[in-house]
Amino acid sequence: DVTRAFTRLKLSLMPYLGAAGATASATGVPVMRAMALEFPGDRGVAGLGTQYMLGDSLLVAPVFSAERGCDVYLPEGTWTHLLTGDRVEGHGWRRESHGFDSLPLYVRPGTVLPVGAVADEPEYAWADGVVLRLFELPDGYDAVTTVPGGTGAGASFRVVRDGEAVRVSSSDASGSWSVAIGATAEPAVTASGAGEVSVDL
Repeated sequence: DVTRAFTRLKLSLMPYLGAAGATASATGVPVMRAMALEFPGDRGVAGLGTQYMLGDSLLVAPVFSAERGCDVYLPEGTWTHLLTGDRVEGHGWRRESHGFDSLPLYVRPGTVLPVGAVADEPEYAWADGVVLRLFELPDGYDAVTTVPGGTGAGASFRVVRDGEAVRVSSSDASGSWSVAIGATAEPAVTASGAGEVSVDL
């Protein structure tokens, strides 16, 4: 049951992992990254070898103790636990307890995380049915999230925050796509093909 749950999680993250793999291929920056690579100005991550960044947006801290205890360091900002949706203030250490079905898995603030619609196989059209999950986007945020195609066509999404409103647009999406706030909320809006939608934070 535990293996099944985490395998389904990984498969749903193929739009994100595929993009991280493409970045690694193009630039040489690995998918699994030392904390210091992403946070070179944070002295708290110097020599930290018990956790890592998976791509540029997911922080993973494996649990090494049979007693379930785990210490995790979160850099500055409001981080969101991907499995529970809990929001945690960073810039310090946390002591956590996790069973077999959980671990510290946090989404970096300022992230647009593409989550796939399929969780039972890795080879699918990653952009078709993708949910763009928004995490603590700062006012004035303006960036493009690219979802590789997998077995279908890829798509790019421009995300812009202006005050309490976020506009998401795509000029090349061919399937359906949605926008959601945070890790666990249902999609706030769904679109199909190229176009623009707006959501309130």
